This record gives sequence, C-alpha cells and structure tokens, in this order.
Amino acid sequence: MADIDEKTEKNVPGKFYVDSNCIDCDLCRETAPDFFARDDDEGLSYVYKQPKTDAEVELCNEALEGCPVQAIGDDGE
Repeated sequence: MADIDEKTEKNVPGKFYVDSNCIDCDLCRETAPDFFARDDDEGLSYVYKQPKTDAEVELCNEALEGCPVQAIGDDGE
C-alpha cells in the first residue's frame, strides 16, 4: 500500500498520488496516460492531473490496482 508520507514532490494535490516506491514500470502511464507522467530526473511516475469524472477515476483506480509495487495511493480526498 502506498504511503502518503512518501508521496513524491511532483504529484498535484488531490485524491491520487505516487510514492517513492515507484519502480518506473510504466503501467500507470499506459493505463491512464492523461493522469500519470514520468519524472525523468527521478525515474518514477507521478500524478500530473487529477481525475474529475467517474470514468477518469476508474482509469486511475485501474492503475492503482495494477501497480506491481503498490506505489499509487488514494488518500480519499
């Protein structure tokens, strides 16, 4: 499970975030490319846009559930 205290700096405020356990596997960016981006300097993903619609939230949840190291979090906001 992602740790909100390990949330990376580039995440935009909101419900979803990526923590420092990210292994840069690209799954989230492939699953929900409108919401996840790659930090080339750190070699990991981050949330650059929060979802607004139910369909968008579903895509982000799919990325969260598929993350092999559970680096994507949902803080409930």
